[in-house]
Amino acid sequence: MNYLAHLFLSGNDEDLRLGNFIADGVRGAQILLYPARVQEGIRLHRLIDSFTDSHPVVTHTKERLRPKFRKYAGVVADVFYDHFLASDFHLYSQVSLQHFAAEAYAQIQAKPDLLPERVQHFLPYMVTHNWLVSYAQISGISKALRGLSSRATFESGMEKAGEELELNYPFYRQDFEQFFPDLQAYVAQQIELRIKN
Repeated sequence: MNYLAHLFLSGNDEDLRLGNFIADGVRGAQILLYPARVQEGIRLHRLIDSFTDSHPVVTHTKERLRPKFRKYAGVVADVFYDHFLASDFHLYSQVSLQHFAAEAYAQIQAKPDLLPERVQHFLPYMVTHNWLVSYAQISGISKALRGLSSRATFESGMEKAGEELELNYPFYRQDFEQFFPDLQAYVAQQIELRIKN
């Protein structure tokens, strides 16, 4: 899953949310440098990624994407899924996407000393261009994927992924709608079993 899903699945716990958000910038033993609750957020991020990567519906999505995007199929799938969460955010949350995004940005920016260098670099762009809200539009997803394509090590085709989303929108939406409730249930279980206060 991408940024919006990781933030959303953390619930209202600020430190859990922060850890979930910064996890890709934390390597190995670096996790021990963070407060305990932020560490749990980092671990939750990794559990979410593992569950997502092994889910049969996500595998199906990636198989549909792989002919065009090859090794980047998983990246494209993550971004597509964030689009569907953003576009139907009112179905999953009692607050608006705009309110959620503003709150998340403020919480993350309030703890600059805990942000890895990678996050410090992109966060200002994320906030200025309001990535989380922009994901609700295909144009926003297309822009995000073009940015990812420009930074890809190998030719990715991701700059054309917005066209693929438009072309096969109902299929990807159905995949997301089948998968996301399973992910929500899994995360709720993990928080209850492993991360409960």
